[in-house]
Amino acid sequence: MGGTSIWHWIVVGLIVVLLFGRGKISDMMGDVAKGIKAFKKGMSEDETTAATPAQPSEPVRTIDHQPGTPTSTATTATTDHKVG
Repeated sequence: MGGTSIWHWIVVGLIVVLLFGRGKISDMMGDVAKGIKAFKKGMSEDETTAATPAQPSEPVRTIDHQPGTPTSTATTATTDHKVG
C-alpha cells in the first residue's frame, strides 16, 4: 500500500496522453524550451550589462551640511503614559 510501481506510472501516462493528446504535449514542451532559451538569453544580457558599468549623464550632486544646523525636519512628540 502506498507504493507506486512502473505500471502505475504507465497508466497515468496513458491517461494524460488520452486527455491532452500527443500534439498538445509536444506543443507544451516546445513552449517550455522557448521559455528556457529566453531566460538564458536574459541572464546573459544581465551579465554583460553588469560587466560594463553605466556612465552617469550628470555629475552626482552632494549636499554640504553646515555645523549646528539640523539635518532632519521631523519633530518628535513626547507623551506621558500613565499605568494604572
